[in-house]
Amino acid sequence: MTTTERAMPPLQADERTTLESWLDFYRATLATKCDGLTDDQLRTVSVPPSPLTLLGLVQHMAEVERNWFRRVLLGERVAPVFDPDADPDGPDGGFDLREDVSVEKARATWESEVAQARANCAGRELDQTSSFMGGQVTLRWIYNHMIAEYARHAGHADLLRERIDGATGV
Repeated sequence: MTTTERAMPPLQADERTTLESWLDFYRATLATKCDGLTDDQLRTVSVPPSPLTLLGLVQHMAEVERNWFRRVLLGERVAPVFDPDADPDGPDGGFDLREDVSVEKARATWESEVAQARANCAGRELDQTSSFMGGQVTLRWIYNHMIAEYARHAGHADLLRERIDGATGV
């Protein structure tokens, strides 16, 4: 894996820039937690009995990006990435590892979903709504939800990484 650049969000910016910058910060945090590890390390279940792995987190976040920025935001009917037979309206999966999905493929899929998310959000107003759970959800809400999702999983990734090779922080 490559070394990831992670920019600190600006201390003074408009709301959209602030939200997008924090989301990108946490995306980069997850990538940073995976940088420099081998395939085996990224697949390591570090805290049994939990099956959680760093690679599983990358796959999961690809599914989460796809769900919120394609299914919810645009109403696309796209299948889950890592379990195409799963219910697209079910919970975001991706945690389970398969031998036929390489680390490179998982990372490329995640990066592709992030790029698609950025494109889907470009030009949309924060107050623009999409259908969700019988109601309406704003892009602002989705951004806030995604920041929380990434922040939570960045904490998991930090613990997993420390267990693998002792690296902390970053």
